[in-house]
Amino acid sequence: MGLVLVCAKALMLVVGVCFFLSGIDDLIVDFIYVLRSLYRRWFILPGHEPLTPEKLRDRPEQPVAVMIPAWDESAVIRPMLLNTLRSIEYRNYTIFVGTYLNDADTQREVDLVVAQDTRVKKIVTPHDGPTNKADCLNWIYSGIRQHELATGTQFQIFVMQDCEDVIQPMCYKVFNYLIPRRDMIQLPVESLPTPWYQMTGGHYIDEFAQSHYKDMLVREAIGASLPAAGVGAAFSRRAVVHLASTHSNELFSTESLTEDYEFGFRLHQAGFSQAFVRVMVPKSGLRRHWLTRKPVPSVWRETVCVREYFPDQFKFSVRQKSRWVVGIAMQGWANLGWQGNAATRYMLLRDRRATVTNLMNLLGYLLVMLVGGLWLVHALLPDSYEFPPLMEKHTFLWDVMVANVGMFVVRIVMRAYCTGRLYGGEQALLSFPRMIWGNFINFLATGRAIRLYIAYLKTGRFIKWDKTAHRYPNQEELAPAAPPRRLGELLLADRHISQEQLEAALTQQQRTPNRLGEILKGMGYVRPEVIDSMLSRQAC
Repeated sequence: MGLVLVCAKALMLVVGVCFFLSGIDDLIVDFIYVLRSLYRRWFILPGHEPLTPEKLRDRPEQPVAVMIPAWDESAVIRPMLLNTLRSIEYRNYTIFVGTYLNDADTQREVDLVVAQDTRVKKIVTPHDGPTNKADCLNWIYSGIRQHELATGTQFQIFVMQDCEDVIQPMCYKVFNYLIPRRDMIQLPVESLPTPWYQMTGGHYIDEFAQSHYKDMLVREAIGASLPAAGVGAAFSRRAVVHLASTHSNELFSTESLTEDYEFGFRLHQAGFSQAFVRVMVPKSGLRRHWLTRKPVPSVWRETVCVREYFPDQFKFSVRQKSRWVVGIAMQGWANLGWQGNAATRYMLLRDRRATVTNLMNLLGYLLVMLVGGLWLVHALLPDSYEFPPLMEKHTFLWDVMVANVGMFVVRIVMRAYCTGRLYGGEQALLSFPRMIWGNFINFLATGRAIRLYIAYLKTGRFIKWDKTAHRYPNQEELAPAAPPRRLGELLLADRHISQEQLEAALTQQQRTPNRLGEILKGMGYVRPEVIDSMLSRQAC
């Protein structure tokens, strides 16, 4: 037993020091975030005009190419495309979906949408899948270049999306407004809310809330490179052409499972400007009452972002996160090294420390169980043998552990704060138990990532696209996030009518039983074929 206690004390010292250093690192980021928030509130926002929907709509639309890699996505690709075509408030875009020769089911679903809307193009990767996401994206980019040559189009904005994305209608308007003044725009990515009992799917809510409500803002504030999230990311033409030309026309690195993360780093290294942008726009529609769950008319401010469901099964979450750990911490270290300015190198260290902290978290839980077990034995059997304490007061180890407890409380509060700001109090309260559950997922994911990377080093074979099963929201779930847009909104967004004309037609509608489309045609504001086209979009 004495040997066990000695080993436990040594392990406690190692784990305690690791937690202490990790906690100091997190406190630095928190401190910068608070300073940035106060500075913006006191000095920037008072004289700053917010970015309004009117400003976004007034900017002439640039041609946008949307890249969606798809392997084994027959269950979600068609509803995703149809919802995007129906809801996105932009006209001048083309969606390129990358498929594989041996994935007939996904090709069939894409073909059904292509037959309905010419804005969707299918690209077929000329070999069987899965390879990896970067390879599929590179073939999509090749297909875009061929499309440009055939049509004379020259896309000015390139957007990355995934097959499970729910895209806020104004997203492309934001890209259009900021590019080419900025060469990369990353919008927030948010997890769609899940029931309280879905701990696996729910822990993504907290992790992305913390990352995209706080951490990404700190990265930008200190001048570090911004990692592209793979969705909700847009790039200027000059940036894309430059990176492709300097890498033998291979736009994304096939040597990484997180090609989006590396792409953002390469852009920063090449001197292109990046921005993480959070825009809020007013939204009206039906939202479910928190108690009765009945839809009621509401007005709220909505973040212009990309939302999706993340894996809600434990094994799929482990699989997804192991891919992230391999790509960011292991392949990122091998491919990117420690280049960049001091701020970028610091953020690389934060990204890669997960390999250690994910393992240490579980060891910490084991130590808590050991100490708790010894305390329980002594409490229940006071006359039993009294083991020597693992920690003595006013020693180095004691002080480190006390500091760790304090920093752990700060971590709980900060995560709950970020989650609460985006999802409300109920989700904020759930963030703590989900943090514990997420640590178990991260531990197993890191162990699996180590095994995958060792196998890669031994064989030299690239790690294939180890994708997870996706789920797309049904119409009932989409209703609160993307309420059906009215005919007047569609016509106004596509510049077929002005605000004054819409108001005149709505005034006329109050005096007659006619539908808005008939009134607009009768007043000579809109041609009949335009009304028919808008009604088709509204119904799809």
